[in-house]
Formats: sequence, C-alpha cells, structure tokens
Amino acid sequence: MTAIKHALQRDIFTPSDERLLSIVNVCKAGKKKKNCFLCATVTTERPVQVKVVKVKKSDKGDFYKRQIAWALRDLAVVDAKDAIKENPEFDLHFEKIYKWVASSTAEKNAFISCIWKLNQRYLRKKIDFVNVSSQLLEELPKVTEESVPSGENQSVTGGDEEAVDEYQELNAREEQDIEIMMEGCECAISNAEAFAEKLSRELQVLDGANIQSIMASEKQVNTLMQLLDEALKEVDQIELKLSSYEEMLQSVKEQMDQISESNHLIHLSNTNNVKLLSEIEFLVNHMDLAKGHIKALQEGDLASSRGIEACTNAADALLQCMNVALRPGHDMLLAVKQQQQRFSDLREHFARRLASHLNNVFVQQGHDQSSTLAQHSAELTLPNHHPFHRDLLRYAKLMEWLKSTDYGKYEGLTKNYMDYLSRLYEREIKDFFEVAKIKMTGTTKESKKFGLHGSSGKLTGSTSSLNKLSVQSSGNRRSQSSSLLDMGNMSASDLDVADRTKFDKIFEQVLSELEPLCLAEQDFISKFFKLQQHQNMSASMTEAEDVDGGSLSRQHSSGTLPPVSSEKDMIRQMMIKIFRCIEPELNNLIALGDKIDSFNSLYMLVKMSHHVWTAQNVDPASFLSTTLGNVLVTVKRNFDKCISNQIRQMEEVKISKKSKVGILPFVAEFEEFAGLAESIFKNAERRGDLDKAYTKLIRGVFVNVEKVANESQKTPRDVVMMENFHHIFATLSRLKISCLEAEKKEAKQKYTDHLQSYVIYSLGQPLEKLNHFFEGVEARVAQGIREEEVSYQLAFNKQELRKVIKEYPGKEVKKGLDNLYKKVDKHLCDEENLLQVVWHSMQDEFIRQYKHFEGLIARCYPGSGVTMEFTIQDILDYCSSIAQSH
Repeated sequence: MTAIKHALQRDIFTPSDERLLSIVNVCKAGKKKKNCFLCATVTTERPVQVKVVKVKKSDKGDFYKRQIAWALRDLAVVDAKDAIKENPEFDLHFEKIYKWVASSTAEKNAFISCIWKLNQRYLRKKIDFVNVSSQLLEELPKVTEESVPSGENQSVTGGDEEAVDEYQELNAREEQDIEIMMEGCECAISNAEAFAEKLSRELQVLDGANIQSIMASEKQVNTLMQLLDEALKEVDQIELKLSSYEEMLQSVKEQMDQISESNHLIHLSNTNNVKLLSEIEFLVNHMDLAKGHIKALQEGDLASSRGIEACTNAADALLQCMNVALRPGHDMLLAVKQQQQRFSDLREHFARRLASHLNNVFVQQGHDQSSTLAQHSAELTLPNHHPFHRDLLRYAKLMEWLKSTDYGKYEGLTKNYMDYLSRLYEREIKDFFEVAKIKMTGTTKESKKFGLHGSSGKLTGSTSSLNKLSVQSSGNRRSQSSSLLDMGNMSASDLDVADRTKFDKIFEQVLSELEPLCLAEQDFISKFFKLQQHQNMSASMTEAEDVDGGSLSRQHSSGTLPPVSSEKDMIRQMMIKIFRCIEPELNNLIALGDKIDSFNSLYMLVKMSHHVWTAQNVDPASFLSTTLGNVLVTVKRNFDKCISNQIRQMEEVKISKKSKVGILPFVAEFEEFAGLAESIFKNAERRGDLDKAYTKLIRGVFVNVEKVANESQKTPRDVVMMENFHHIFATLSRLKISCLEAEKKEAKQKYTDHLQSYVIYSLGQPLEKLNHFFEGVEARVAQGIREEEVSYQLAFNKQELRKVIKEYPGKEVKKGLDNLYKKVDKHLCDEENLLQVVWHSMQDEFIRQYKHFEGLIARCYPGSGVTMEFTIQDILDYCSSIAQSH
C-alpha cells in the first residue's frame, strides 16, 4: 500500500500541488467489483483546500488517473455502518450517497480517522460521524499555525505515522544558526566527533544554568501563587454577588417578557387596523360613484352640450368603478356585490336612455334633411350634412362607452343609423342625378327623347341598327356622315363643341359633389362609431360579400352588409349600405351620356380616371375608391365600344359608282376624333388607353381606305389612296401624336407611292410613235449594236427619225397636255387641293421623258443635227399656260 501511495503522490497529486494524506482501496457496494482508491488530500498553498479524490486504474495501461473529486466541505455524513463489529462497508454523503466496501476494516478505520482529523483542523465543520467507534475520534492536540512548518511538508498532527514524511527540510533560520555554529568551530567538518563533543559540553553547561535559574526564581513563584489564590477568592465573592443580582432581576425579566408580548399584540392589532383601513379606503375610492354622476346617468339631459358633457364624465366614472381590479376576497363581500349590482343597473338604464335618444336623433335628421331637398332640386348640388355630423360628434365619447359596455345596443344603433341614412341619401342622390340628366339633355321634354322616364332617370329603349353610308359627292360629305347613326344617336360631327363642353362640366360637377360627400360621411363614421378600437363586428349586421373579377359587386337591396374581418372593411361595408344607390345612378348617367354622344365616353374616361387616381392615393381600399373603380370599368367598356363602332362603320361604308370618291367619311371622322381626343386627354392619367385606341383606329382606316380604293369604279384606285393618305399624313403631322409616328411615315410613303403611280399611269406615253421608235433603238443596243452604228440600221436611220419627230409639233403636244389636265381635274376632289401637286409631278415626269429622248439622239445620231420640234422651255410654258387657263 505504501508503494501505491508514493506512486499516486508522484504521478497524480504532486503535479497539481497536493499532498496525499490517507488512502483506502474500495469498490462500490452491491455491484460487480471494480476496485478504485479514495484519497484524502490537501493543497500545499494557502488557503488550504481539503478534498476526497477517487482514483482509478486506467483500462489501457498500468497508470492511474483521477476520476472525480469532492470538496470535504460538501461532505455531510460519514456512516461506518457498525461501531462495534468489524465491517468494511461505509457511506459518504455528498450531494448524493456513495456506498463503498473497503478491502479491509483497518484501511476503512484509518481513512475515517484521517477525515475526522482534517475536519477538526481545517474546516471546523459539523460533519456527522455515524456508527463510528469513539476510539477513532480522538481529539487533535491544539496546534497553532506558527508551529506548523510552511511549505508542502505540512502534515496532520495526531500520531498518524503514515501521514508524516520521514524527512523534513530545515527552514532558513535553522540553516543560518547551524552555519554560525559551524563557523565558530574549526573542526566541525574535519572532525565530526570533536564537534559533537563540544556541542554536548555546551548543552550541559546550558542545562545547568537553566536549573540554577529555576531554583533562584522559586520565591517569586510562591509569591505569584499566593496572589493567584487571593484573586480566586475575589472572583468567588463577585460570583456570589452576581448570583444575588440575577435572582433579583428574575422577577423583572418575567415582567419585561409580559410587557414585550403585550407590545407585540398591540403592534399586530395596529398593523391589522392599518391594512383594514387601506382595504376600506381602496373600495371607497374606487367603487364609490358620486351622487352627481348617478343623477346624470339617471336623469341627465342628452340634448344640451352641458348635459352631454356631464353624462360623458359620469359614464367614464361608472366604467372605471366597474372595471376596478378587485383584490383577492373583495368579491365575497356583500357590500361589494351590492355595489356591483347597482353599477350594472345604472349601466343598463343609461345605455337604454342613450340608445333611445340617438335613435330619435337619427329619425329627426331624416325629417330635417328632407325639408332642404326642395331648395337643391333646381341646382346641381348635394345637401350639406356637416351640421348633422357636428351635432352627433358630441356623442362620440358616449358611443365609445356604449361600445365597450353594451355592444349589443351599439350594434343596434349602427344598424339603425345605416337604415335611416341610406334612405335619406337615396332620396338626395336620386334627385341630384335627375337634375344632372335634365341639364345634360336640356329640358324634360328632350329627356324623353333619350329614354328618361320618371324621377329615377333610368334609361329605356334600345339602340337601333346603323344605316349604311352612301357616298354621293365630295361636297355633301358631312350630310352623308350623318346617316351613319340612327335617330336614337347623334353623329359626333353634328354636335357642337359647346354641347360636349357642357356635358364635361356637368359630369365633373357630379363627381366633385359626390367625392366630398362620401369622404365626409366616411370620416364621420370613423370618428362617431370609434371603429379604431374595435376590430370585430357581429355577423348579424352583415351578409356574404360577392367578388367578381377582383372588384366589389353591387350589394343586395336587403340592407345587410357582408362579413368584415378588419376595421377598414367595416367602414367600407357601412359606406356601401349607406350609399348603395351611387353606383347604379352613376352607371345610368354614363349610359345617358354615351347615348347622347358616343364621344362623351372620352370625357368620362378622363374625368373618372382622375377621380379614381385621387381616391386611391388617399385610401385604395375605401368605398369611394372601390365604387369609382367599378364605374371606371363601365366607362372604359363604353370607350372601347365607341372605338369598335367606329371601326365597324368603316367596314360598312359603301361608295357610289357614279361620283368620285374624294376624302372618305371615316378618314374625316378619324381626324375629328383625334383632334377631340388630344384636347381631352392632354396630361391625362389614362393616356395609354387612348394610344391603344389610336392604333386600332389607324389600322382600320388604312385597311378600309385600301378596300374602298379597290372597289372604286369612277375614281382611279391611286387617286383614292393618294388623296386619303395625304389627308391622314397631314392630320398626324398637325396633331403630332407620338404613338403614331410609324403610321405617319407609312401614310406619307403610301401617298408618295400612289402619287407617282398615278402620274406615270395618267401621263402614259404622250409621244407614242416617238416612244416606240426609241424603244426599238434601245432594243438594238441591247442586242450588242454600238450606239453610233444604230443610225445605219434601215428602220432606224436619220430619215425615219426626222419623220417621227415631225408628227409631234409643239401645238400637238400642248393639245395633249390640255386634255390630260382636264382628265386629272375630273379625278381629284376639291377638299384636298392636290391638283397643282399632281400637275407639277406630271410636268416633271414629261420633262424626264424628253431628256431621255434627247440623250438617245445625241448618243445614237451624233452630228446629225436632228432635234425635237419643241424644247423644255416650251413644255414649261405649255404647262403653266394650261394651269392658268383652268
């Protein structure tokens, strides 16, 4: 065991500055035996730490390793199992109980004895040693820290031979004393025996001196002993006096104990009284409603501002009393229960009074507003509800109180408000739209022509079929255009600009009146009904919401609302119920405007788009934004229908076989449409819709111009194409429509191509025989004959050339050109004024042919002196003279 102890000290504890004091070989009780060692150690540095360490032999070799360590201060109980019989089992109680079986009882006893000694010396901690023999628990001799040598050689006093090392080092003072002593003796090193004898003699001398000193001080010792005896007698007398004093104070102590107990009871009573007073004050302060508040709730005037303020303050005070957070046990007090019941009765009574009064206010509002409808009937304005809103907003805080205390009555008031106001707004809005329709159509009699019957102003009647256009002459184009539409619709070209401007102003006035009305009502609903603080609404007020194509559908006329999941939805649904007639009335007004003039859809699209854009910037999900968005869809459909009708009218145009075509009606109508649209859509939000319409219309114009040109019998195809595409090009150049730049270039190209084609076709071969002659000359050159040798050909000699030239004197040429001018004049129309342009192009083409002939004569008949009977100047004079004469 000693060898193992030295090995553990060397390998495990010395590197960690610890000293091994005791060791025991153990295994765990009740399990398969796996031996290990429990070691009692102390650290070599101060403060000293005492530990119990479990060391186990490694499975991979013969060396030992530290497995777990416990601080001795954590040890609570040491149980040796049996104090009489030898028993190797023992328990150590740390954070849990560890049961061990030692290899021998001697090792166990030695280890427990070491633990007891370490506890006594270092910890002074009450460790319970159970079932341990009293012989093992010997008291350690009291050793001061100064008597214990410093350093790692400290050991536990008590005679444990295994706990003390065999060798102890000298400290510095001892080494110094030995050196001084050895320096005083020369033979200390060379003759150790002589040095030892010298030291022995000196020690005998010192012992003798000590004995003599003791014998000399015997008298002093006796004197000291006498003094101690006298002191003990004095102490005995003092103790007797103290005992008598203690007996005297015993009765006083008992009285003081009674007084102390009495004071404690008084303090406890005072504490209880203070707590009771605090509870009573709490209940009185938080559950006592002033008489003035009670009177206001029971009898307060809800019609005056002062009465409303008093009722509001009383209602808030009542709500605070009812919502007070009671402390545990308060709800079991009879007075508290009675007060709560009283508050509940006051709340019910005041809620009924408030609901009844507000219902009467809603009804009175309907009667008061009805009396003001007459003065607005002749004006295109809606009645102002601001005074009504201002009066009702005085009750906003009471509505908030009602919402938090009695949601059922709050819900009923909300439903009644929507019912009353929806009927009122329906009358006002229908009368307002009736005035707008009358102003659009002029008079009531004229309105019947457009299908207006009754006060609702709904449109009746059906759209008649389109009459086909017949082109008679260029002078009556506008009268032919009027036959495009039936009696139910008016042609856009026949309406005065002032009428359209009037319609635009009326439509803008309608939207400008509706927008602030809706916004004011929505703002009032949000403030009055305090929707910001309540997110859910009972389903009894609502019905399912139908959504079609991503837009809100019209609500049923039953007056119920779709279910809502948020506050904004609730506001929007209330607005839908109150203003349920706005969308159908707007649709009827739009249908009327479209029936009066299909071009009105342009005005409506721009105005409606602007108002929708404005509403969406404020709140994209609001009632106004949603409603105007739905109506905008209808306006856009009417606009698309207008474009489609124009394209269909183009396709159905028929031309006369007896008169020239000129500028086609749909080309002129496109010019009118584009000019009107550009003035309307200037800086508009929906410019993209117009650009798409332009693209569709211009494609239709191009296709149908070519179609009519192909069908024309009286007027050449090139003339129809040239005149109409010139008109289109001029229109697009004047209006500068950016999205039609490609079409403008295409129109110019078509105009140029067909002008050139018509000039070449009409001019033909004015010098026919001369032209045939030179065609033969060019054919010979093409066969390989040199140009200067062509004159040697029999059919193309100089005599033949002179004979052909003589057939075309200047007089004959002028006559042919005059006939050509008359022919062109018959083909062209007066509106486009292209006669001089065409005539100038023909002049240029004729001069080009003349120069071509002269060039052939100069190359093929050089030096012959043969020339034409007329010159280029003659051609210019002939053309100018003919143009001036006509």
